[in-house]
Amino acid sequence: MSAPWVVIAAIIAVAVCYVLLPVVADTFRRFRTKKSLRCPETGREAEVGIDAGRAALTSAFGRALLRVKNCSLWPERKECAQDCVRSESEVEEARRQNVR
Repeated sequence: MSAPWVVIAAIIAVAVCYVLLPVVADTFRRFRTKKSLRCPETGREAEVGIDAGRAALTSAFGRALLRVKNCSLWPERKECAQDCVRSESEVEEARRQNVR
């Protein structure tokens, strides 16, 4: 009687290991370092650190939610709208420009 539950648990474990963990690990790896972005409010370049843990955990359930962990323009602009990381594509585009 417990055999079907074992099979279901095994399927879930395989899904976690081969689907969720690689997505989470890749997202964490992409956002763990500081990025050089242009602040949309001031127009100045800023070194922005993204909360990689939060981005990685939220990427397991859909699109990664990005939050600024630290910024070179802080503390005077600490309460900004964080528009510099509005979408993951903007951060990825900046990353690609830094690699070139």
